[in-house]
Amino acid sequence: MVLAELDIFHSRPVAPTRRVALGEYRLPTRPAPGFGGILLGAVVARFILDIDRDFQPEFHRLTVELEEGRRIVQPRLRHRFQSDRVGLLRSRHRLVRDGERVRFALDDSRATPLQHLLGAVYAAGSMVDGAAEAMAAVRAGMLWRGPLDDRLVAHLSGRPAATRVSARAMADPVSWALDVLDLRSSSRDPGQVRLDVQRRFRDRLRDAHPDHGGETETAAQRIADLREARRILLAPAR
Repeated sequence: MVLAELDIFHSRPVAPTRRVALGEYRLPTRPAPGFGGILLGAVVARFILDIDRDFQPEFHRLTVELEEGRRIVQPRLRHRFQSDRVGLLRSRHRLVRDGERVRFALDDSRATPLQHLLGAVYAAGSMVDGAAEAMAAVRAGMLWRGPLDDRLVAHLSGRPAATRVSARAMADPVSWALDVLDLRSSSRDPGQVRLDVQRRFRDRLRDAHPDHGGETETAAQRIADLREARRILLAPAR
C-alpha cells in the first residue's frame, strides 16, 4: 500500500541546462509530520551527503526562504525550477506499507543527488497545508547519518531512535496509544486523564517485564511502545 508518493521531473544529468519540475505527488502531513513529511525527509537523508559540501548551506537557506514564502529567483543551486515537464525524465519516490512496517522505495537511477534534493524541498514549499511540518522533516533529514530504516522513521517522527514506529502509530497516534495501553478514559478532566494514563502505563509495564511473565524476545519493543504511547497521550494539546 502506497502511503506517500512524489514524482520529480528533471533534465538528464549531462544536459547543458539543468532543470527540475514537480509531477504528481501525494504527501499527507497530518498528524505531523505525516507520511508525506517522512518521505521528503528520507529523500533528503538519502542524497544530502552526495552533493558538494559547499552546496549544503545554500540548500538549507533555500528551505528557509521557501518556508517563509519568499520569491525564489531562478536558477537556484545551478538548476531552474519550472512547471513545464516536456522533455524531462521522471523519478518516483514512495513510502509504502508492508504489514505494520513502512519502507522506502526511492528511485536513484537517473537523477543527480541535487535534483532529488531540489524536488523534495520544492514539494515541501509548494504545500498549502503542512508546509512547516514538511520543511521541518526536510531539515531533520539533512541531519541524519545512518541507514534508511526504522531508525530514520523514528528520527523524522521526533521519536527516540530505538523506537520501531508502526504505520498505524503514524496514521492515528492517539488511537494507537490508547490501544497499546488498553485505555478508554471517559474523563474530560486533564488531571484525571493524566492519572489514568500513568496508572495504566505502570500496570502494562509490569506485565511486559520478563520478571513478571512478559515474553523475553518482545519485551524491549513492548516497553518502547508503552513509553511512546504514554508520551503521546501526555503531550500538551496543540
